[in-house]
Amino acid sequence: MENQATKNYVKPIAVALRGLSKHFDGVRAVDDLSIAVEKGKITGIIGPNGSGKSTLINLLSGIIPSDGGVLIISGEKIKKIKPWEIAFYGITRIFQEVRLFNQMTVLDNILVVLTSRAPLKSLFEKHNQFYLNRAEELLKKTDLWEKRNELAINLSYGQRKLLEIARALANSMVDADPDIFLFDEPFAGLFPHMVKIVEEILRELKKHGKTVILIEHNMNLIRELCDYIFVMDSGKLLAEGEPDKVLAEKEVIEAYLGE
Repeated sequence: MENQATKNYVKPIAVALRGLSKHFDGVRAVDDLSIAVEKGKITGIIGPNGSGKSTLINLLSGIIPSDGGVLIISGEKIKKIKPWEIAFYGITRIFQEVRLFNQMTVLDNILVVLTSRAPLKSLFEKHNQFYLNRAEELLKKTDLWEKRNELAINLSYGQRKLLEIARALANSMVDADPDIFLFDEPFAGLFPHMVKIVEEILRELKKHGKTVILIEHNMNLIRELCDYIFVMDSGKLLAEGEPDKVLAEKEVIEAYLGE
């Protein structure tokens, strides 16, 4: 049965799922899930550990194939999506486990995205001022400009996460120009001043009409940032709605907060 979001939604939809499923050795990580994510909003996906949140993001970004159901992106129905196809559908992703070019400098990690070149070719290319100015803008936004000549591998965990976010933002400056940003626990392990930086980035994305799907365990951040949330439990949809209302529901408190 379709839930309220998929049955009666009249607002513009960026992403919709119809009966999406993924099983691992009999475990239903995502179990016949149907939801709709409004375009241009920050939507939170929350739930206890093992509820299927990261599996859902992996399905949306093509990291793993689904076992059933349909994914609808900007009105186009897709049975399965492959990782290299997500840019075509206007999707970019920030991983929970940071993925960078460790032996390249912070600046080159950005330039390789801005110039849309292979890593080695980008490394030895003489970049023009246009790309350098854009890289500087991104690194200042993420408070990494002073680290621009440092190898990525030498950054702290929080700085590495900020660099991955900067790389995702760089996609918005090239032809790919994603409309949908998938953030898998972007605040985990960050110092307070870094949290503020990421908060501002998410708000700015929303301001520019981008759709943000956010997995996060910090309920204060969920309340502050999200327009709408979906609560998952054992691969199924437990609840949905505005954060303050949903987080006050008894079944959500019992399942997610353990009270």
